[in-house]
Amino acid sequence: MSKFMIAAVCVSLVVLSGCGNTVRGMKQDGVQTSHALDDATHRIARANTN
Repeated sequence: MSKFMIAAVCVSLVVLSGCGNTVRGMKQDGVQTSHALDDATHRIARANTN
């Protein structure tokens, strides 16, 4: 393999791992947002019953 090919493979791995971290972070944000919305909805529902 040439030095250019090795460098290209290394750069590709770094970029792909960065994308994987971004997707994982977006998933966690979505889950946390969903839980916060559910909690807020339950608080409002309880407040309306009092």
